[in-house]
Amino acid sequence: MESLENQELIVEKPPSISSLKQNDHDLQVTAKRTKLLSVFLEPFQWLQMLSSQLNPTFIFGIILVYGLSQGFSGSFSKVVTDYYWKDVQKVQPSVVQIYIGLCYLPSVMKPIWGLFTDAFPIKGYHRRPYFVIAGVAGCVSALIFSLLGKLPIAIALACSVGISAGIAIADVVIDACIARNSIEIRALAPDMQSLCGFCSAAGSLIGYAVSGFSVNHLGPQGALGVLAIPPVLLIVLGFVIYETRSANIRSEKKKVMENVEFTTKGMYKSMKCPQVWKPSLYMYLSLAVSISTHEGQFYWYTDPKAGPAFSQEFVGLIYALGSVASMIGVLIYHKTLKDYPLRNLLFSAQLLYGMSGMLDLIFILRWNLALGIPDAFFVVMEQCVSHIISKIRWIPMIVLSTRLCPLGIEGTFFALLMCIDSIGSLTSKWGGGIVLHLLHVTRTDFTNLWLVILIRNILRLATLGLIFLVPKADQSDELIPVDLLRKNSDTSTDDEGLQLVTINGKNQEVA
Repeated sequence: MESLENQELIVEKPPSISSLKQNDHDLQVTAKRTKLLSVFLEPFQWLQMLSSQLNPTFIFGIILVYGLSQGFSGSFSKVVTDYYWKDVQKVQPSVVQIYIGLCYLPSVMKPIWGLFTDAFPIKGYHRRPYFVIAGVAGCVSALIFSLLGKLPIAIALACSVGISAGIAIADVVIDACIARNSIEIRALAPDMQSLCGFCSAAGSLIGYAVSGFSVNHLGPQGALGVLAIPPVLLIVLGFVIYETRSANIRSEKKKVMENVEFTTKGMYKSMKCPQVWKPSLYMYLSLAVSISTHEGQFYWYTDPKAGPAFSQEFVGLIYALGSVASMIGVLIYHKTLKDYPLRNLLFSAQLLYGMSGMLDLIFILRWNLALGIPDAFFVVMEQCVSHIISKIRWIPMIVLSTRLCPLGIEGTFFALLMCIDSIGSLTSKWGGGIVLHLLHVTRTDFTNLWLVILIRNILRLATLGLIFLVPKADQSDELIPVDLLRKNSDTSTDDEGLQLVTINGKNQEVA
C-alpha cells in the first residue's frame, strides 16, 4: 500500500478574471481581422466564381471593354468635350445637346455592327477584325481631334462620332458573348450585369478623376489626345484574341446571305412577340420621355455670375464621386435587389428617379443656401443620390434585355435592343435641347433653367404609367416563347469561340 506521503494531489487553479478578459479581447480582435479579410477577399472570390463558371478570358474581355473603352473613355470625353464645345467652339448649350445627340448614332447602328460581326467574317474571322476596326476608328479620330488645332465644327463632329463608333463596335462584340452566356446560364445573368456595371463605374471613376486635371493643364483640345489610348489597346486585343478560323472561306462567303436572311427573319419574328416588344417599348419611352438637361446644368455650374462657378478640377471631382456612387448602386443591386421581380423593381426605381430629380431643382433655385447647405456639399450629395438610383434603375433593364434575346441571333438581337436604348437617349438629348432653346436657356441666361428641370421631373414620374409593359416575371425567368428559342438555336450557325493567347501558348475558349 502506498503511503499518503507518496500520493500527490494535483489542484488546478481557476483562471483569473484578467486572463479571461484578455482571451475575450484576443478573440474579438481575431474575429474582426477575419471579417475584414473576408470582406476584402469577397470581390476576388466572386470573380473567381464567375471565371470558373464562365471563362476567365470572357471576364477579362468584360473588364477591358466595359472598364476602359466604355467607362474611362465615356466619362473622360464627357467632361473634356463639354469644355471643348463651351470654351473652344463657344456653342450654346441647346446646340451642344444636338451635337452630342449625334454621337449616339454609332450606338443606334449597333444592329448593323452586330450583323456585320455575325454574318460577314473577314479572312475567316468574325470577331478579331472588328476589334481592330474599332480601335483604328477611335484612335485616328482622337488624334485628329487633338492635334490639328481648332477644327471646323463639321470635322470636330465627325471626330467625336468616330470615337463613339469605336466604343460602340467593341461593345457589340463583347455584348454578344454576354447575351449568349445569359441565355445558357440564366442564374448568372444578374452577376454578369453587376460585373459590367462595376467595371463601367470603376472606369468612369478614373476617367472623371483625371478629366478636370487634364483640361486644366492640357486645355480641352489637348486633353482629347488621351482618348487615343483605349483604342490602341483595343487594336492589341484584336491581335491577341484567339478565334477559330473558318476552314473553308469560300463556303463561308456563300453562307453570308443565308446568315443575313436567317438573322433578319429571326429578329422580325422575335420583335412580333408581345413578350419582346412591350418591354422594349417601355425601355425606349423611359429613356426618351426623361429629357436631358445636362448641358444647361453644366453651363450653369461653371458660370461665374448666375451659377456657383465650379472649377474644372471640381467638376471632374463631382463626376468622379458620382462614379463611386454608381459602384455603390451596383453593390446594392447585387446584394439585395437581383432577386426582386422586374416590374416591382423598375417601378420603385423609376419613382425614386423622378423624386431625386427634385434635388436639381432645389440646387438651381439656390434653396440649399437658404437652408445653410454649401453648394459644394449639396452638389456632391445630389450627384451621389442620382447616380445610385440611376444605376439601380439601369441594371434591371439590361438584365431584361438579355432575357429577350433568342439563342442563335443573340448578338445581333441584343445590339438591336441596345439600339432602341440609344434611340431613347438620343431622343432625350434632342428633346432636352429643344426645350432649352424654347425656354431661352443660353450661355449666359439661366432664368428658365429651373422650369426645364421641373418639366423633366414631371415627365420622369409620368413614365410610371407605362410600367404595365414590363413583365411580372423574376429576373432569371425565361421570358420569350420556348419554341422560338429552340428554333433559332437549332438553325443557328456555328458559334465561334473567343480565346486569348496566353504567354505559354495555351488557348481557352470564351463561352
